[in-house]
Amino acid sequence: MENIAGYIDHTILKADATTEAVKRYCDEAKANHFCSVCINTCHVPFVHKELAGSGVKTCCVVGFPLGAMSPAAKAFEAKQAVSDGADEVDMVINVGYLKDKDYDAVKKDIEEVVKASKPAIVKVIIETCLLTDEEKVKACELSVEAGADFVKTSTGFSTGGATVEDVKIMKDAVKGKAKVKASGGIRTPEFAKELIEAGADRIGASNGMKLL
Repeated sequence: MENIAGYIDHTILKADATTEAVKRYCDEAKANHFCSVCINTCHVPFVHKELAGSGVKTCCVVGFPLGAMSPAAKAFEAKQAVSDGADEVDMVINVGYLKDKDYDAVKKDIEEVVKASKPAIVKVIIETCLLTDEEKVKACELSVEAGADFVKTSTGFSTGGATVEDVKIMKDAVKGKAKVKASGGIRTPEFAKELIEAGADRIGASNGMKLL
């Protein structure tokens, strides 16, 4: 397959990430033509400026990592991030709502972020490690209904990350109406390629350089 650099969201989300470290990720992304740099929303203005004119997108996480804040707060964070220069917004689903089978609440939560993020791309992190296969399918269906552009496996901050099996389940569930991002625990180029072959359209990784 072709070089995987174009699939990679070069990701730095740790609480202790410094501006210097974020700048290094931006420099690496520009030098290697990664798809985006993915950061917490406080870094969006800086990253947007650093990446200007490079073709590398500014991606951020919203409602991260738990997804359990008020829907209005999540939507506000998304709107602010896009205003600050984010091209893509990776939001965390409300897993508790999904477990409660309160599907209207799950869908509305996603819809509000999609609406607040326009014209940015929205990816919905469903946190597969906490879900049954049935719940994974439902989360993907609700994401599509709510107008999301991608479904994403994981935050990388919970009990597990991306698996080939989950990517296949998600790819099948979206029925071509959304793309799939695999993230969490992707540490080798071989595993990244397996995930892409299983249907991942994007790879989220904090060690993007090792995946080349």
